[in-house]
Amino acid sequence: MAVTPPQLSSEHPLHAAPVVAQVDRSGFVESVHHGVVAVTSADGGLDISIGPVGAPIFPRSSNKPLQALAMLQCGLDLPDHLLSLACASHNGEDYHRDGVREILTGAGLTEDDLQNTPDRPIYPPERERWIAEGLPASSLGQNCSGKHAAMLATCRVNGWDTASYRDPGHPLQVAMATTLGDLSGETVAATGIDGCGAPVMAISTAGLAKAFGRIAAADNSTHEGRIAGAIRRHPDYLAGTGRDVTDLIRSVPGLIAKDGAEAVYAIGLADGRGIALKIADGNQRARTVVARAALEAAGVTEGLTALDPDPVLGHGEPVGMISPLGFDV
Repeated sequence: MAVTPPQLSSEHPLHAAPVVAQVDRSGFVESVHHGVVAVTSADGGLDISIGPVGAPIFPRSSNKPLQALAMLQCGLDLPDHLLSLACASHNGEDYHRDGVREILTGAGLTEDDLQNTPDRPIYPPERERWIAEGLPASSLGQNCSGKHAAMLATCRVNGWDTASYRDPGHPLQVAMATTLGDLSGETVAATGIDGCGAPVMAISTAGLAKAFGRIAAADNSTHEGRIAGAIRRHPDYLAGTGRDVTDLIRSVPGLIAKDGAEAVYAIGLADGRGIALKIADGNQRARTVVARAALEAAGVTEGLTALDPDPVLGHGEPVGMISPLGFDV
């Protein structure tokens, strides 16, 4: 497979992203993380803008609720727990894998139809068990299997080819691009290959925030409202045990959220405001710190313990911290 040459120009917007988090060790600044943060109002306008919020990014798995919305619009019908699983980067716990099988069985499909990249579960105890027992990596155990099962089920509903469902030109992927554009108010700027093998589509950080605000505020009778309700009622299916996104949704009434690879986080509030961020270097340790600061800047101050930063350690003891910067806006 040909590899697209990298963009090496220093003019790329992420090169100009400001510092949004600082790592202190023993009172000394050891590292900094640059990033982009957008907080949008209920009407889609920008309340907070840090960095190049209009430049496209790959939201990675933060796109999944938007992709699941496209599947509903194409006729997919799942119970809420499985709809949340369709939006998930799940841990691979027993109930996650059982849910994926349920989606597939309902569509007359099997695990063999999944085309996501084989992997072991990301939940440490389950991953360690698989390794200890010599269980091989599988598409079922990989964290995107819920989305892939739902994509296959959507193809079955519409009579579309299931073997080519990952092709960017497939009717399903075209529908997803349309939905991303509609929700974000933008045209998809680029399409790449995600870690799981499905297309990943680029929109801006501001567009991602706007999309999540729209989903979170939607009436329960709409497809958007169904996505929001499924995530709120079943955040365990969206991620799982020990995951900050699951705990955050449980703790803040009306909030929906989805984490993404390369340090992306998207949040929607029940009043229609949205938050999205991208840490420029992709380091996950800064993601939750900046997400908490963005929520606090938006006036959300309760229920945020899931986003508490891990301490900086020295000889096993706390000697420093990771702090957000640039939120005096």
